Amino acid sequence: MIEGLLIGLSTAFSLTNILMVLGGCLIGTFIGMLPGLGPMSIIAIMIPVAITIGDPSAALILLAGVYYGAIFGGSTSSILINAPGVASTVASSFDGYPMSRDGKAGKALTIAAIASFAGGTIGAVLLMVFAPMLASVALLFHSAEYFALMVVGLSAIAAFAGTGNVAKAMLMTIVGLMLATVGTSALFNAPRFTAGIMELQSGIGFITLAMAMFALPEALYLVLDPARSKRSGDGGKITNLRITREEGRQIAPVIGRQSVQGFFIGVLPGAGATIASFLGYAVERNIASAEEQKLFGKGSVKGLAAPESANNAASTGSFVPLLTLGIPGSGTTAILLGALLALNVTPGPRLMVDSPEIFWSVIISMYLGNLVLLVLNLPLIPYIARILAVPRNFLIPFILFFTLMGAYIGQNNSTELLLLVGFGIMATMLKFADFPLPPLLIGFILGGMLEDNFARSMQLYDGVSFIWERPMTMVLLILAAVLVVLPGLRTWRARSAQRRGVSTPD
Repeated sequence: MIEGLLIGLSTAFSLTNILMVLGGCLIGTFIGMLPGLGPMSIIAIMIPVAITIGDPSAALILLAGVYYGAIFGGSTSSILINAPGVASTVASSFDGYPMSRDGKAGKALTIAAIASFAGGTIGAVLLMVFAPMLASVALLFHSAEYFALMVVGLSAIAAFAGTGNVAKAMLMTIVGLMLATVGTSALFNAPRFTAGIMELQSGIGFITLAMAMFALPEALYLVLDPARSKRSGDGGKITNLRITREEGRQIAPVIGRQSVQGFFIGVLPGAGATIASFLGYAVERNIASAEEQKLFGKGSVKGLAAPESANNAASTGSFVPLLTLGIPGSGTTAILLGALLALNVTPGPRLMVDSPEIFWSVIISMYLGNLVLLVLNLPLIPYIARILAVPRNFLIPFILFFTLMGAYIGQNNSTELLLLVGFGIMATMLKFADFPLPPLLIGFILGGMLEDNFARSMQLYDGVSFIWERPMTMVLLILAAVLVVLPGLRTWRARSAQRRGVSTPD
């Protein structure tokens, strides 16, 4: 490993590769800030550019920089205008956007930058140490384990169910799972629930649904409630960009835990940064004290630091199956796999032996890239946050423009705009009725993967016997049940204590 690190250092710190890191991080950060243009789109556009470079190390360093730069910068639109354009930054909006509305936009962006830097850096260290070992562990996961992992991801609904709202959260999750079934089935190659609309055969776009659930209702709220619009404009004054020592002590253990957890989730092919961010948020809320739990969803620093650390660590962890097994762990790494093959590089167990300069230079560039992203983003925070100083009457068209543009770019057809408006009106009514919207999006994101892996497991085992025949599957399903039951148990204990007139410890 020492020899590989020395080769990686000499390759990564050449002038060309340093410029590749800088260019990739800059492009990825600014693309990540725009709703609708995620890392998949920009990496696909950048592949022809990368191929013309010629040097596989430099090309992969550039594309990797774009990838984690987009994840790093993707939280900006989620925090400032509640418009998550990338699935892995949806959880960042749950507490980041309330912080920005309370006049803490600068602080929220600072926490996001620090958590992202720490998550990416810890992920790079773990990647360097555990890559060969984790490659063999990832091979143990089959369809049954991936199905159970999706169920664990769905158990995150417990994190968004307030007191007495568990039934509502579960209902919204089921609605999300139903929406995920729209389109052509991967198993039977036949369209379902499309109502004869050709454009729906490819399914409902994630960007469309995300914008409809979060950004469009916010714009409608500002239109329907002018008094709230004025109050929000006052909250847009940027007065505080620093985190206090107490806040630093609160988020430090969260960042440590979720960086490690996010990395190991990212290692599993098919899991990725999205599940890592949702699970990170759910775990931190469930282990928080009763008082801290009340702050989640209202501007909790822990609620923002957890998904930001987890998704950046997971994006680093996703390079383990890509480089050591040649298995793409997500849509983005699938595009990166195509780029590697186009560069005549065959990823797999032999990559570390046959082309150590490629493997180790990418890992070393991640250290450098995360440092570049931190130095790049922290000085820009006061200027980025000034978007909230714009009066809300002028900000509404801005939000609507990016919402409509993001939905149209996602599928490139006008039907998405009609779906956006329809789902946006529905989301606004659900919000008035106090239904939590995040569980719907979680169900939609995980629904397709859940269905595919469950059906594949049923075919392999002729029924549901895989649940008890595979111990790892059973353990993951028990974990999911605990995550769902634990918040309800806490609520029951609290109510029992109130009836008895005593208090319970956290």
